[in-house]
Amino acid sequence: MLRMESITKKFPGVMALKGVSFEVYPGEIHALMGENGAGKSTLIKILTGVYQRDGGNVLFDGKKVNFKTPLEAQEGGISTIYQEVSLIPNLTIAENVMLGREPKTKWGSIDWKKVYKEAEIILSSLGITVDVKKSVNEYSTAIQQMVSIARSVSMKAKLVIMDEPTSSLDDKEVEVLYKVMNQLKAQGIAIIFVSHRLEEIYKMCDKISVLRDGSYIGTWKTSELQQESLIARMIGKSEREVASLSDKREALDKSGESVLIQLEGVKQGNKVRNVHFSLHQGEILGLAGLLGSGRSEVAKIIAGIDGKEEGTLQIHGKEVNLYNTKQAIQKGVAILTENRKTEGIIPNMSVRENITLACLPKISKFSFISKRKQAKLVDQYIRRLGIKTPNPEQKIKNLSGGNQQKVLLARWLALNPDLLILDEPTRGIDIGAKAEIHSLMDELSANGLSLLIISSEFDELIQNTDRIIVLKDGVRVGELQGEERTQDNIMAVIANEGGIGEGKEATVTHG
Repeated sequence: MLRMESITKKFPGVMALKGVSFEVYPGEIHALMGENGAGKSTLIKILTGVYQRDGGNVLFDGKKVNFKTPLEAQEGGISTIYQEVSLIPNLTIAENVMLGREPKTKWGSIDWKKVYKEAEIILSSLGITVDVKKSVNEYSTAIQQMVSIARSVSMKAKLVIMDEPTSSLDDKEVEVLYKVMNQLKAQGIAIIFVSHRLEEIYKMCDKISVLRDGSYIGTWKTSELQQESLIARMIGKSEREVASLSDKREALDKSGESVLIQLEGVKQGNKVRNVHFSLHQGEILGLAGLLGSGRSEVAKIIAGIDGKEEGTLQIHGKEVNLYNTKQAIQKGVAILTENRKTEGIIPNMSVRENITLACLPKISKFSFISKRKQAKLVDQYIRRLGIKTPNPEQKIKNLSGGNQQKVLLARWLALNPDLLILDEPTRGIDIGAKAEIHSLMDELSANGLSLLIISSEFDELIQNTDRIIVLKDGVRVGELQGEERTQDNIMAVIANEGGIGEGKEATVTHG
């Protein structure tokens, strides 16, 4: 169905693709794997007309093609589902699903009755029940992603590209996506699947192709490639070195340390209904829960993004009411939010500008920025976090997702906070960068920094925290320490309905 031969692509200062070849057959789910910056996104963007290649050939469905725009690729039979939701927020769900192919009346105007009906049919086939006449921005990110998936798979494509499609979905929605993928496969449609979640790759994909540093490493049948071998090929290390990356953090009892943050009876609408916990100096505390449990909302209250309606928040033993992030920063609280594209990076600014954005007062005198202090600070964090960039003046939008995340970490670490809140810190980044961020978290904790970690991947919380608070429907329903931190115990606490109604916490047993 698709053959890409010796594809090359150069950006200023970077050789993004070095003669990459890649092929996909009809009815095949083919994983494209590699670290952030390996060239996966560039290869996909060349195929779909976002970028133009510098060399090589592309054959699609037996014909040489050179798509100049994404629309040309779409009309040619290629549909793409991106990690970042690619919908128009002020349009209705129906308008987004049918965009560009709206049914017309005999007078040439849009037949809205048909638009709504066809959108409902497409969505219901994926098990999605929503009001198609409502704006997209009235629904959660997960629903928006499902709408984006529905739009893409309804385009009668011969090849569907899925770039991290599950990053915003809960387990139930992921299962719906798997069902859709199997339906497409049965119809002879080829799928290119990009994901950093290895369990998804091994569950759904027939073959795996690996890129590293812009070069093609090889293609294997999924059944013939062990996970350790795959990771080793992705990051260019031995399988023994790979095994050490999954070491579990030894939970430390920090209850003897001073209390940094204390929440009591915190409420905010229906999203945060009764939350209480403490966080000690140098502790890594995890917030676990399913989608909609209130984890991010609690973090935003602590970080001053949202205000609380009831309850108390204490920092260093003093009750505070935070109304904005500036106040939170002054109290020593910094937050890395879950959506780096819309709430984190300033895409057209350089790496230097993005790193120093929050600490300009620290490196300025009489409103003039000290270029020497700025350069010293930026160089320090580029080295410390291993940020891969040709130079500090590179626009951050040209960096891989993992390196963008490191730049945002550098921005907040440059403030020397007492508490760093990390909301989905490794979402959409590769296993190598993920391991580096986990190692950094451990190092920061050892140096006395407190961390509050939110992750949809329970394994990430289990491997990297000292203690886990479990939330459900905006209520704290349990706490897990030490050896209690297992996936089964987290799910058991979430499933224990009795604990919520009685105002008690669910408990877990050993063994």
